[in-house]
Formats: sequence, structure tokens, C-alpha cells
Amino acid sequence: MTPPPEDARASDRPQKLTVKQQRAADREAKLAAFRQAQARQKRNRLIAIVTGSVAAVAIVGLLIGFVVTSATPKPDPSSIAIEGLQTYPGLTANHVTTRVDYPQNPPVGGDHAGAWLNCGVYEEPVPNENAVHALEHGAVWVSYDPAKLDSAGVDALRSKLPDNYIVVSPIDGLDSPIVASAWGAQVALDDPDDVRLGSFLDRFWRSNDAPEPGAACTGGINAPGRVA
Repeated sequence: MTPPPEDARASDRPQKLTVKQQRAADREAKLAAFRQAQARQKRNRLIAIVTGSVAAVAIVGLLIGFVVTSATPKPDPSSIAIEGLQTYPGLTANHVTTRVDYPQNPPVGGDHAGAWLNCGVYEEPVPNENAVHALEHGAVWVSYDPAKLDSAGVDALRSKLPDNYIVVSPIDGLDSPIVASAWGAQVALDDPDDVRLGSFLDRFWRSNDAPEPGAACTGGINAPGRVA
């Protein structure tokens, strides 16, 4: 086999760059790397701007919603109309150590024991005099006749009530299945789904019209049969 000519073999070998050419190649490589870095920085800035804009829009939306919600005045509780509501103004609020003969069943206020009943759910009747003291602190007393409301109804009733400043207890012989009482106010209810229960709570639960609004509904005494 005839070997290739000498000049052909020389053309196959890589040509060595001159110093000037090597410097030019290095500059070109650095310039390309610089341009890539600039492109990455520009892309990252764009992503940050878009993300920040989305977050800003979300924050503005939340602020607008808060302002609109806050600007909507809550209705005056005294303006809430409740069909069948009975009110009893001018009640006394003396502390006594004897039993009290209340004109309402359950009572809605008047003289009462010096120790208040701890708010909660009771499966047995509670002392009127201590429960009235809880009403004085702004609690709502929801009583039910166990002959007219079964255990499922009691569970449904409990699900409609707040977790605090509420007394739930049975009372035999009520004129209606459920009676909601606050200081100086009372309404008879047909069942746990009676819409007047929610209206009564909106108007009287932790009401400033109670003699001692905001006073504790814990730290008093427990009656027998407390379950929650």
C-alpha cells in the first residue's frame, strides 16, 4: 500500500494556534460565558418580578376584602327580631343563700346564689340559683324537656351552640321541647333546627346587657351530671 503524501498527512494534524489567536479564542469563550450569565440573571429577574406581582395582587385582594368586610357594620343586637320572645326588665340581682321561687321556668334572672354554675353540658337538672348567676355573666341557658327531645335531638341541639358561655340541661315539664334563656329574656323553641335559636344567640349570647358581661363562666361550681 502506497503511503499518503507528506503534505496530506500534515493537513490531518490540528493546527497550533498562535498566541494572538489563543487570546482571541479565550476572549470569545469568556464573552460567551458572560452573555449566558447575563441571560440567566435576566430570566431570574423576570421570574422574581412576576412572582412578586402575583403576590402583590393577592395581598391587595386580601386587603380589599378585609376593608370591605370591616366596613360592613354589624347589626345592632337589639334590632334582631325574634318571634315569641319574652323579656323581663328590672330584675334584681342580689346574692342570697336560700332557695329562690322564680316566676319563670327556667328562670331568666333575679336574686341568685353567690357561686355561679360553670358553663357546660349537664345531663341532670342544675340548681336554678347557680345557673341564674351564670346568666348574670352573659351566658345563655338552653334547657330541654327529655320527654319531648330524645338523645339524637339533644346531640343536634348541642351542635348548634357555641363552646363557651352556654349551659345545657334537662328540665322536666317544660311547655315546649326547648327553651333558651338569657338575663331578662326567653324564647320557647320547637326543635334544634328552629331558626330562632340562632337569632337568640346573636342577640343575647355574651350580651353587654347582662349585669356582669364578660365575667367568668368557669371557676364556679359544677352541678351533678356535667358531661362537657
